[in-house]
Amino acid sequence: MSKQAAREAERVARESYGRLVALLAWQWRDLAAAEDALSEAFAAALRTWPEQGLPASPEAWLMAAAKRRLLHEARHMRLTQDPTVTALFEDDTAAPAAEAVPDARLRLMFVCAHPALAENVRAPLMLQAVLGLDAQAIASAFLVSPTAMAQRLVRAKARIRELGLRFDPPEASELPGRLAAVLDAIYGAYTLGRQGADAPAGDLRDEAVFLARLVTALQPDQAEAWGLLALLLHVEARRAAQFDAAGRFVPLPRQDPTGWDKGLAIEAEQALWTAARLRQPGPFQLEAAIQSAHAQRRVTGHTPWAGIAQLYALLVAHHPSLGARVGQAVAQAEAGDPEAALATLDALPATAVQAYPAYWVARAHVLRLTGAAGHEAALQRAIGLTEDPRLREFLAAQPFSGPA
Repeated sequence: MSKQAAREAERVARESYGRLVALLAWQWRDLAAAEDALSEAFAAALRTWPEQGLPASPEAWLMAAAKRRLLHEARHMRLTQDPTVTALFEDDTAAPAAEAVPDARLRLMFVCAHPALAENVRAPLMLQAVLGLDAQAIASAFLVSPTAMAQRLVRAKARIRELGLRFDPPEASELPGRLAAVLDAIYGAYTLGRQGADAPAGDLRDEAVFLARLVTALQPDQAEAWGLLALLLHVEARRAAQFDAAGRFVPLPRQDPTGWDKGLAIEAEQALWTAARLRQPGPFQLEAAIQSAHAQRRVTGHTPWAGIAQLYALLVAHHPSLGARVGQAVAQAEAGDPEAALATLDALPATAVQAYPAYWVARAHVLRLTGAAGHEAALQRAIGLTEDPRLREFLAAQPFSGPA
């Protein structure tokens, strides 16, 4: 098999999957059928491109192949006169217009946030249907097993078919009620994108920031949309400083603030102020405020850990996610109260943290600060659960003296 053909198929899969599946699903009114057809089109590309050469427009080739598959199925089922099927007889040769990307993706994301679907599957469904992630990657973002996530997604798609959910965008009055799930999906995509350049989702961060910007443009009166944008931009501002010239991981407390992107940090602060003026408090705004506090080190030379601990306390009081509680423990320890940090970590359910590497990193750090036993065991647990080799290398380096 031609390596060039395989690389091209992988590139198109990364860059165009969401757009293509969204357009197909919109025409076909069946998300699962669109995904199956596109998967077969990619498989056909890997078989034929090495022999016939790369087509002039790989996207158009894949779109045409997927449509042919859908039409074949329609004829087999004797449904070719159905209005939802005849739309597929449109020109198969034209590549999807680039300017349609954000609208098609966002429309499908809001469909996936339909109130008839279970809340715990809306954001994961977007990550799979719109961004092309598999159940295993999605499961890691939502701290559940891959099997459980796969079952959720299968049930959700069956529910869509069962109810015959329309693929029309919701009314303007419905958007705020569906926005939270869309924001969760965008944040999940960014989080997965931070797993590393070699990870399957390694190029999702730019896409997530793009979608966050788009949502604020479409819903400028929703504070949480601005809060998410502020959060992502603050993290993006430090992206280049996360690894040194040799590719070694550099934790936030050890990063050189002069390497942070000042322009992105300013834009993040503007987004956070926009959110604050709307007076609609929410978790993304609190998380953005925490990142804003970290950004103060560029100006003051020190990190206001006591203030960060207070922000985490407020976040946990109203939105007690596992990540927030682990972050609270780290902030408590850095603020000079490692005993309180250890109590925070001890209070977390063992079943919830057993496969969560951030918990074990935090626990190793806190145990080391308190001088309590178990530091080395927690550190080894963290190393074993960490997938990114650069993070494993950092954790394995001795002495271990700070949170990741």
